[in-house]
Amino acid sequence: MSQTPAPDPAAASDANYDYRGDDVERPELLDALASRVDGDVRFDSYSRQLYATDASAYEVTPIGVVFPKRTADVAAVVEYCASEDVPVLPRGGGTSLAGQTVNEAVVLDFTRYMDAPLDADPEAATARVQPGVTLARLNETLAPHDLKFAPDPAAGDRSVIGGAIGNNSTGSHSLKYGKTDAYVEEVEAVLADGTVTTFGETTVGELRERADADGGVESAVYAAALGVLEDDAAEVRERYPDMKRNVSGYNFDMLVDEAYGDADPATTELGEDATVNLARLLAGSEGTLALVTEATVSLEPVPETKAVALLTYEELLDAVDDVVDVLEHDPAAVEFIDDTLIDLAGDTTEFAPVVEMLPEGTRAALLVEFYADDDAEGEEKVDELVADRVGARAFDAIEAHDQADRDKVWKLRKAGNPILLSRTSDEKHLSFIEDCAVPADKLSEYVAGFHDILSEHDTFAAFYGHAGPGVLHVRPLVTTKTEEGLEDYEGIAEAVTDLVVELGGSVSGEHGDGRARTQFNRKLYGDRLWESFRELKSAYDPNWLLNPGQVCGYEPDEERPEGVPARAERVSMTEDLRYDPDYEFEASFDPALHWENDNGFQGMAELCHGCAGCRGDQDTTGGVMCPTYRASEEEIQATRGRANLLRQAMSGDLPDDELDVEFMHEVMDLCIGCKGCSNDCPSEVDMAKMKAEVTHAYHEEHGSSLRDKLFANVDTLSKVGSAFAPLSNLAQKVPGSRWLLKEFVGISDDRTLPSFSRETVHDWFADRGGCRVAPSEADREVVFFVDTYTNYSHPEVGKAAVRVLEAAGVHVELADRTDSGRPAHSKGFLKQSRATAAANVEALHPDVEAGKDVVLVEPSDAVMFQHDYLDLLDGARVERVAEHTYGVMEYLDVNRLVEGLDTTSAPTSLTYHGHCHQKSTKKDHHAVGVLRRAGYEVDPLDSGCCGMAGSFGYEAEHRSMSEAVGSVLFEQVEESPGEQVVAPGASCRTQLGDRDEEAEEPPTPVEMLDAVVR
Repeated sequence: MSQTPAPDPAAASDANYDYRGDDVERPELLDALASRVDGDVRFDSYSRQLYATDASAYEVTPIGVVFPKRTADVAAVVEYCASEDVPVLPRGGGTSLAGQTVNEAVVLDFTRYMDAPLDADPEAATARVQPGVTLARLNETLAPHDLKFAPDPAAGDRSVIGGAIGNNSTGSHSLKYGKTDAYVEEVEAVLADGTVTTFGETTVGELRERADADGGVESAVYAAALGVLEDDAAEVRERYPDMKRNVSGYNFDMLVDEAYGDADPATTELGEDATVNLARLLAGSEGTLALVTEATVSLEPVPETKAVALLTYEELLDAVDDVVDVLEHDPAAVEFIDDTLIDLAGDTTEFAPVVEMLPEGTRAALLVEFYADDDAEGEEKVDELVADRVGARAFDAIEAHDQADRDKVWKLRKAGNPILLSRTSDEKHLSFIEDCAVPADKLSEYVAGFHDILSEHDTFAAFYGHAGPGVLHVRPLVTTKTEEGLEDYEGIAEAVTDLVVELGGSVSGEHGDGRARTQFNRKLYGDRLWESFRELKSAYDPNWLLNPGQVCGYEPDEERPEGVPARAERVSMTEDLRYDPDYEFEASFDPALHWENDNGFQGMAELCHGCAGCRGDQDTTGGVMCPTYRASEEEIQATRGRANLLRQAMSGDLPDDELDVEFMHEVMDLCIGCKGCSNDCPSEVDMAKMKAEVTHAYHEEHGSSLRDKLFANVDTLSKVGSAFAPLSNLAQKVPGSRWLLKEFVGISDDRTLPSFSRETVHDWFADRGGCRVAPSEADREVVFFVDTYTNYSHPEVGKAAVRVLEAAGVHVELADRTDSGRPAHSKGFLKQSRATAAANVEALHPDVEAGKDVVLVEPSDAVMFQHDYLDLLDGARVERVAEHTYGVMEYLDVNRLVEGLDTTSAPTSLTYHGHCHQKSTKKDHHAVGVLRRAGYEVDPLDSGCCGMAGSFGYEAEHRSMSEAVGSVLFEQVEESPGEQVVAPGASCRTQLGDRDEEAEEPPTPVEMLDAVVR
């Protein structure tokens, strides 16, 4: 494996701001660290607030953020911070659900530079990696060797190996693979004094040789580990839950199991030759003991194939009672789905079709997956399970052997997070007690007891997740914005913890302690081991500088030993919450758009829960979101970053005016309105809509630029340009004209500007005598709304659409108007876009009432009619027009109007790049379906935004970002086997045409149809 290069700052220079602004609170610390490291050092308010949250319910503003480039940087930061008594916190993707990665400390973000899989040894089945590499990226590089890093947390496309070690992560297939600790062979680590050392396998004898509590941090570490083995081993065996899934506290059980094996520590002498691996002691330590800068991990072979059975039950407790018997069949995964989740999924557009495939009467289900060497073995394992369990407790089963069928079944299981996290009310399904683990034979008692606790607090939760190892995800619906809600929050946690301890389980079976559960470790393990935790922490970190307060600590009213600082106090689950009774959200403007969700604009601004889906690696997961983050790898460009800063601006966490020039430039400016987040984000955070809202408010208060006004009124400009063509086209080529546009308007001087056609689509249509299909001969009638770009700059697309519709037997009329309102809307001129929308609805509603549909060829304009108009206008008329508006390929597809054409005269193999707005509304598949049925071979790219994004790519300061975003698409196009690239969007075609000197603007899908219907 070769090292992945760090992002090239020149490739997206407009995303690399100087964060060393006037608002730095500790300039002397910033300067000291900046002089000691090669990486980036940022102490400004924006950077600090970006790292104040993770995927948990907590928020703590850090001291500053460092992006180290190498181990020496990490050591330099830790050494200097130790000398200045400044805490340090290592962080990966920020996907922690319990608040492990927020603290008042200098945050070290390893994902920007130290993010490479360094090398692999397929014969030894090991890989050496940097801590910031995502698990998905690591496994992608291992795929040619048929190997993988086995633990599979759901957030694997954005969670990193350092975080997996820090959290001792696992996933759905822990029945086969266990936790991360089993795969950590060796680590390079930086200790609390800046010492760089290596931990790996060692003997007890070597521990004794190196142990010296007074000999420095490294010696003290060996002494502390030896003390656990000699003094606490019997207590560890007694108090640690006998389960595969326990990540609470420090990893003492792994240490003891390695040293003693199956022997009883109470009666067995610790042998000098017994081996332990101190690297594994760091697993689950949450950055409190040392900072991992490199790791060697062992790998597992990728299974040959899989098979799935979905066992269905009439009663919830029947399903959980059946888990023990299902485990007798040696499955790789056993996942639970309860009635609440089934009901919620059935009410959604996305998951309802999956729920509909369940047998009638299903109130719970177990998804059981097997690994197999071939399909026959997989079918045999499923058959044996079904024969054994259906009729016992299960009443039916669905089998899934093909990849597509398995994906459908897993889709229902994975519906939990998107559904539960989409609430915009003050009540949220919070992660604070949602991954407790109990023995599988205690699940029934646990579920019943948890339901009783929820009832006592007058709330509910869905139960789903990893039933096989006894870990069910349960997120009670609570609010922390009120004192009463806060009491419920802690009361539920206390009661559930008592239930879990009573049943012999663990407070955390997957997501760790953090700020949510550290306080319960004493209850779980007892006073003796709690004290041993503190002794180990003090050995590794004498001044409690590494992520202090997590995993263990001192009680608020407890007297601390001399020399132990106040920050050694353990964190409390009710402090440092993102939303608490003192929280206020006060926007200085009244929203101009309709917000149908709970709490309106505020609800949307508070919707992001921090899962980091917007930071996902497109090469490993696909999707649209979030293009500027993928180009820059800057948190401020991710949907999570923007959403957090917008919320913080409205709640007073950011200084100065909430929508000042700096905020709009640095936070909102590079959101390109792709709408990818409205679909790809699990919570469906709609940043494009929020940007339109706040940009409108900014215009109202501060005014707008000439360039913004020109782009918002491009329909008028295009009409003039067309009227004066070809002179208007020649004017662009006059020497100095492009320089003037750049200097005085801000339009890039090396972009291909749109040219204008003297003959518009409207002119052509009138000259030909209108539609060639009379209404009396037509099966359908449409009003073709010819958008600005098509009418004045690319009339050939509009002509092609008319001819294809005619060939399909459709009578076509042209709308009198050409401006959909999209340009003004995208620029935040909402009064203007509302007026345009109202005029268009007024003009088109009579046609719709007469039975005609509205058709457009430009995707962004079609989506404007279908969705954005509903944000601007009220009433039945706009709803009717929106309901009867289609993109042209969508219209052809849903009505099955194009079938089996002769494509032999045209390129038969197409590379299709869909438009972001179509993807966000789940309409991108229509063009692919029509082209395939017409006879073309189509390779649909799982591509993100092209980077042009309407006017964005023309704006001088955005040129480099536009190219950086587009480069990902260009690479996908080059790798596609298609003979011809096609793209429906005008912006996309411009970007693809500008990608190099030899490139040409690709045709649209409707033009490919026109080529073979004429």
